[in-house]
Amino acid sequence: MMKQKSTFIWVGLVALLVVIAAVFLGNRLLNGNGSLLRNVQVSQREISPNADGDTDATSISYEISRNATVSIYFVNEAGDRFFFREDKARGAGEYSVTFSGVVDPYTLPGDQIEGEILARLLQDGRYTWVVSATDEDGDTETQEGELLIVDADPLLPDVRDFALDKTVFTPNRDGLDDRVQPVFYLAKDVAQVRVFLQMPDGSEEHISEFEGVVEPNAEGWHKYDYEGGVDEGATPPPDGTYPLIVIAQDLEGQQVRVEQPLTIQFGGVPRVRVVSPPAGDTVSWENTAVPLCGIFTFTLTVENYGTTPIRTSGPMPGTLYDSDWNYNTLGWFTKPGVFRLGIGFENELTNYPFRFALGSPDELEVIDGYTYLMPGARATVTGSIRMVDDFGDRNPQTVWAGLIHEDVQVVNAYERVDPQALTVDLPDEGNRPTCEPREVPAWPVEGE
Repeated sequence: MMKQKSTFIWVGLVALLVVIAAVFLGNRLLNGNGSLLRNVQVSQREISPNADGDTDATSISYEISRNATVSIYFVNEAGDRFFFREDKARGAGEYSVTFSGVVDPYTLPGDQIEGEILARLLQDGRYTWVVSATDEDGDTETQEGELLIVDADPLLPDVRDFALDKTVFTPNRDGLDDRVQPVFYLAKDVAQVRVFLQMPDGSEEHISEFEGVVEPNAEGWHKYDYEGGVDEGATPPPDGTYPLIVIAQDLEGQQVRVEQPLTIQFGGVPRVRVVSPPAGDTVSWENTAVPLCGIFTFTLTVENYGTTPIRTSGPMPGTLYDSDWNYNTLGWFTKPGVFRLGIGFENELTNYPFRFALGSPDELEVIDGYTYLMPGARATVTGSIRMVDDFGDRNPQTVWAGLIHEDVQVVNAYERVDPQALTVDLPDEGNRPTCEPREVPAWPVEGE
């Protein structure tokens, strides 16, 4: 009886051991052994990273059994280490990456690179590849093998002689320093070039190339053009100093970066208007009928309702024109980017011949020798015209006011403000008086 009981116990123990072994073997079959790093494979033992389409790259695949940080690097025969991936967090699973010979930046003796290297090809030679994984307990496992680099492209996409035509610019369409033009020389043909202003939040303000003889991305001189988006009616970045960056990347993936500081001042879209009062005319015409040699006078108010100063130029309010003069007669020629208030009429020979500054000297501010109506400011513009002739072929003649952004546009919303019919009282030919001659007034050209 005792013998039967003992036999039964032994049979039970054997059965339990068989079950435990089966569970262990099944788990081993499903999950492999307890190693952290498994199945590391490098598909090519030799690559020639030169973008010719033939063995330019190799794939590196591996598996990790639990959370770990993974590094992939290459060691040359001198023992120098070059990282492709360094301490990258990875969860359990299978991974595969393509390696085209490009590693983290490094320099060589004798390098004469003007830019900062961001990524570079390994030089020709024999290397030991290493895949290393470290789990959360600090345990590390590595596997390694050999890789041969041949015919690697020896040239970096260097960006040479990088310069800005100005380091401070004012994107506000006032005709002064409204644009900045970065220039540089590409040492080789590249896959892409990015030129941008780096914003504080990490975003990039793209800058376009000013295309010339040298095609984009080709070796040679390149010029770019940036106006802060103001030409498209966009608000430029806030005033401040920003890094202007160029990154060139060649066909193999090498990258070089250069940087220059750029300061934006008085940036913004210029916004000026003729103010309409709650009641009455926008333009106060003193009279609508004058005798020959009489004077026709107007008054109105302008406002800078934007965030950037508005550049203006004379002649100053209060100027008296003769009707056969224009702004050129007075020596106040067109100036690109300048705003002026003009008086036009139907038979005018030149557009808005009678022009005036947007305010008197005590209403304006001088910045670097140029005159501006500041944001939020209002100014009174008044002027007069002495009728020394019949003022065109029609009588009465329709006259109006308008805002002119010189060499840019007549401001559409203020193109024909308060048109009025002006009558010149003309005696018959035998009784017409001769208007007293008058010298053209000499106005100081303040800072212009």
